[in-house]
Amino acid sequence: MAKSTRVISVVGKKNSGKTTLVVALAQEWSRKGLRVGTIKHGSHPATIDAEGTDTWKCINEGHAVRALIDGPGGRALFEQADGESDPLVITRRFMSDLDIIITEGFTDSTIPKIEVFREAEHAKPRYRTDLANASSWVAIVTDGKELDVPVPQFRFSDTGLLMALTAIAWNAALVLDP
Repeated sequence: MAKSTRVISVVGKKNSGKTTLVVALAQEWSRKGLRVGTIKHGSHPATIDAEGTDTWKCINEGHAVRALIDGPGGRALFEQADGESDPLVITRRFMSDLDIIITEGFTDSTIPKIEVFREAEHAKPRYRTDLANASSWVAIVTDGKELDVPVPQFRFSDTGLLMALTAIAWNAALVLDP
C-alpha cells in the first residue's frame, strides 16, 4: 500500500536562517529513518546548469523540455517551466515516494509553516493576523522578545527546539494522499 507524503514549509525574510532550519529538520528526520525531500522557492530563475554543458545545450539549443544527467552518486533533472509552480504539484510529481517534504519559502501558500524571524535582521516577522493564510502558521522561531502571536514560539537557544519543532511540524504537516 502506498503511503502518504507530508509537506511543511519554512518561511522567513532574507538572512533569517530558513535554510539552517530546513537542514536541521531534514537531518533530524533522516536520523529517524525517514526519507526527506526539500523544495526551495527561488525569487530568481534557477541557473544551476552552466552554459555550454551538454544538458544546457539540450535545453537551450535543442529546446528539450527536460534534460537529466545521471552519474555516480546522483542525478540532476533540468526542466523548462513557465512561471512558478505550486509546491504541492512539484511534490506530487517528483517526491510523492518520500515521507516528508520541507519547502523553503512559498509564504503565500496554505501549506502549514514555521517562520524563522531574526529581530537582529528585521523589524517585524512575516506573520500578521490579517493575512489570508494566517491560520497556516504553526510555530515561530526567533531571537527576539516574545511576540504577540497565537502560535508556539521558540528561541534559537532553546535546547529542545529541534525535538519540539520536528514533532509540531510532523503533526501539522499537510498530508497528501497517495
